[in-house]
Amino acid sequence: MAASSGLFSDLQDIKKQLLNVVTLCRERGLLQSFKWTSELSFALDPLPRNELPPSPAFTEDEVYDLDSYTLAKSYFDLKEYDRAAYFLRGCKSQKAYFLYMYSRYLSGEKKKDDESVDSLGPLEKGQVKNEALRELRVELSKKHGAQELDGFGLYLYGVVLRKLDLVKEAIDVFVEATHALPLHWGAWLELCNLITDKEMLKSLALPDTWMKEFFLAHIYTELQMIEEALHKYQSLIDAGFSKSSYIISQIAVAYHNIRDIDKALSIFNELRKQDPYRIENMDTFSNLLYVRSMKPELSYLAHNLCEIDKYRVETCCVIGNYYSLRSQHEKAALYFQRALKLNPRYLGAWTLMGHEYMEMKNTSAAIQAYRHAIEVNKRDYRAWYGLGQTYEILKMPFYCLYYYRRAHQLRPNDSRMLVALGECYEKLNQLVEAKKVREAGKQHLYLTMLLESLFCGRCGEDGTDETGKTP
Repeated sequence: MAASSGLFSDLQDIKKQLLNVVTLCRERGLLQSFKWTSELSFALDPLPRNELPPSPAFTEDEVYDLDSYTLAKSYFDLKEYDRAAYFLRGCKSQKAYFLYMYSRYLSGEKKKDDESVDSLGPLEKGQVKNEALRELRVELSKKHGAQELDGFGLYLYGVVLRKLDLVKEAIDVFVEATHALPLHWGAWLELCNLITDKEMLKSLALPDTWMKEFFLAHIYTELQMIEEALHKYQSLIDAGFSKSSYIISQIAVAYHNIRDIDKALSIFNELRKQDPYRIENMDTFSNLLYVRSMKPELSYLAHNLCEIDKYRVETCCVIGNYYSLRSQHEKAALYFQRALKLNPRYLGAWTLMGHEYMEMKNTSAAIQAYRHAIEVNKRDYRAWYGLGQTYEILKMPFYCLYYYRRAHQLRPNDSRMLVALGECYEKLNQLVEAKKVREAGKQHLYLTMLLESLFCGRCGEDGTDETGKTP
């Protein structure tokens, strides 16, 4: 605590840093990092006029590129990516070069999406590739070897490597990016998505910066280290970020992950009052409403999000949960499919669609959906657990045991995993292993009984929620 508190001793200086990075991200079209940094800056007190950071001075290369950059940025903002890249050819500044390469990357992504519009479904869409990636990798690799990439260039190089499934190389480059530009949240977030366990996290040589505290809180949540995550977020609140909607939402997600439903619902309701047009994390909020069978509240949330933006992935998932709660599973699956047409890498939609196929007793489709969820994020215990349940229905205990073990590794203290493992060992006549699991599960007995009473509406014979909608 003492070490981290020292990092936040000068909030005015942190505010200045954030305002500078807001400008840098906006100039490069990095909209998500621009938004995240702006929200974090908004959570801090305004600076006096005489303390506002000055606009950064132009470098000689930026002066030379100014007209081309300004024209290209106007095309970029209108999503005319090929046109933007054309007018950025030959530019020398780091800013213009990044926008040139990023325009080419986004052009490839746009063409990939256009090509997949007529796909039969999300399974096919996920197989369409960005044809620009290999060419971008070659060019960025040369720049990287010559040490000519700044923090933003390293970030883009890491994204290209990750898209090409070169995970180890991508991790190394993202770590390098956090050292080159510690305040760019996008690089930290990409790194989060590639870390699979605590050992990998400990092996990374990360910069000692206040941004690392946000990163650690986020990755602890992802790795189901909820106690550590909540401790970090409380430290950040105490340091001066009590107004941050991002931190508040992450705390709600953390309580969701440990199934403290009342606490999570309370925080989400407060967040809705503070930021009523927010859509991020509302699918998680809908999971909680679903588990509590709060039909009126879930209906209101679905209608409200439709009015704000009915074509957001989160909105489709909320509507899917609403129809699922009404036992209209075909309609629910349709909305999860819509979500995946918008974003085939949206983890929650794959998992939820698997649950709906389970409800419709379409085990083959459920297996496909759960496997896609694992491809997106190997840390998703719900998908591993769902596969275990599916193979249990198919009476394939060896497969079932493998998937339950993976789920248990991700959630070692979750009583549902222990119960499932114990029953699986018994079916395989591995009684010694079954006894070990039962002994380990004794300390969770009360929790198991509590879960049975809470979720009996949609629970299997072992007290587990076959839909996986329990947090």
